[in-house]
Amino acid sequence: MSERFDYVVVGGGSAGCALANRLSADPAVSVLVLEAGRSDLRIDPFIHMPAALPYPIGNRLYDWKYTSEPEPHMGGRTVYHARGKVLGGSSSINGMIFQRGNPLDYERWAADDGMSEWDYAHCLPYFKRMETRLLEDGTSGADAWRGGSGPLVTEKGPATRAIFGAFFEAVQQAGYPLTDDVNGYRQEGFAPFDRNVHRGRRLSAARAYLHPVRGRKNLTIRTLAHVTGLRTTGSGDTTRVVGVDYVRAGRRGAPRSVEAGEVLLCGGAIGSPQLLQLAGIGPRAVLEAAGVRTLVDLPGVGENLQDHLEVYLQHEAKQPVSIAPWLKHHHKPRIGAEWLFLRGGVGASNHFEAGGFVRSNDRVAYPNLMFHFLPIAIRYDGSQPAAEHGYQVHLGPMYSDVRGHLRIRSADPFEHPALQFNYLSTETDRREWIEMVRAARRILSQPAFAAFSAGEISPGPSVETDQEILDWVAKDAETALHPSCTARMGTDDMAVLDPSSMKVHGVDGVRVVDASSMPYVTNGNIYAPVMMLAEKAADLIAGHTPLPPLDVPFYRHGSDTPLWPEGDPRNDAAAPGTVRP
Repeated sequence: MSERFDYVVVGGGSAGCALANRLSADPAVSVLVLEAGRSDLRIDPFIHMPAALPYPIGNRLYDWKYTSEPEPHMGGRTVYHARGKVLGGSSSINGMIFQRGNPLDYERWAADDGMSEWDYAHCLPYFKRMETRLLEDGTSGADAWRGGSGPLVTEKGPATRAIFGAFFEAVQQAGYPLTDDVNGYRQEGFAPFDRNVHRGRRLSAARAYLHPVRGRKNLTIRTLAHVTGLRTTGSGDTTRVVGVDYVRAGRRGAPRSVEAGEVLLCGGAIGSPQLLQLAGIGPRAVLEAAGVRTLVDLPGVGENLQDHLEVYLQHEAKQPVSIAPWLKHHHKPRIGAEWLFLRGGVGASNHFEAGGFVRSNDRVAYPNLMFHFLPIAIRYDGSQPAAEHGYQVHLGPMYSDVRGHLRIRSADPFEHPALQFNYLSTETDRREWIEMVRAARRILSQPAFAAFSAGEISPGPSVETDQEILDWVAKDAETALHPSCTARMGTDDMAVLDPSSMKVHGVDGVRVVDASSMPYVTNGNIYAPVMMLAEKAADLIAGHTPLPPLDVPFYRHGSDTPLWPEGDPRNDAAAPGTVRP
């Protein structure tokens, strides 16, 4: 006899962990979590040591290892995309940076038809519910904007090295402000960053939400369980998802089946639309090209793909101010011992301890550029140390008008879908990249860095004109690992999800709760918005009364700047005093 659960959560990543926790709090319902990857064993230093974050990336034991199609505006380059394939998902391998995005991101969401209850006031209670904010001295940082009793503990980066002091002084010399908290009243400005690091260990969604409750009798967690398809009945308007098929430990043998009252897709911006398309729910032309019979012609599935691209602007340091020497092999035993026994030392930090958000010009309503400052000149995956001592800023525009798509290639659930991001494809995106690089150079050339800088080593002085900057970005940029928006909420013809329920339009028995649900990518790292979305979705799914909105003030730069990218017709239609900041 087939197994049956009230809720089957497909994907034990960030959103899946939060849903499993909140839904299984009701002992009357049964919840099954199916995760294709391994468990996040507590003894695994590659997951739990913050400084070890480069190791899982590119490793098949932790990473889905996606690659984009050749990007037409980047010289035909393919761009590598790491996605977590382990309990906790990408929260087990990411940079541990906790950023909510700007309040006006959610005003932008709410301005679309049917999205009024996704504004900042309605999202803020869920940001606060999920969070325990700790200050540098370990005391609570809860206030009108921040939470103090949630499962996700955030700690502020110390940013005490001399090079961080120079950075904060330099941004002010360049004309940019400091802010007390990029996740509080004012995002615009520079500050130490909040991180999902607690007591020297990574605090992933699995460790925050899932492990504390995995002893519940109504919660079942299965790892190495790769979902290969959705089980459906009917077609067209009568289509219903009634369960899933999955295989254990990557085997391609006969799948196992499980029935579900509801299936909750939490596979992320790549995995969730892929499963919908494999089930025959998606754009008819895409499905037919892949040899999949169309059950529901839903054209938005896999469209609207958004991401953040980034480059590293690197300087060599003429003083020993960076952490580069600690990368040498003879230091690793000491780093491991200090972390293992003292939860301290170099291994206890993700080293993304500070950064900020600025507007590239006065035509944008809120910050469209993000900076991460790192006390070493190195690539994200730990390769290619550029100097014995150095430092860098990670640069990237935050809400460009670039759009891509995801499409399955065949009916084979083990074949990665085709990902086309179309980076640098619009005039606005290219202009913002030029503004971004020039802003970063202005900061790093300030007098505060005079005692430290031995010169720019990437891209270097040979890159100066607008076209040279764009050519460098096209050649050197990497993804910031924020794919999103491929099964977006909304009510128009290209929307995939009902904003009031997260249900897939035209299909019963299935909802999508993850980064693919967003209508627009937020202006920062997306882990925190995904967790907020999951917290709110849990109430919608369980039928709980949503938390009441919190009408608190937040910083607004001006009253006449457009909310959407320049040239978007919605700027002309926006009513003054409503969505305009």
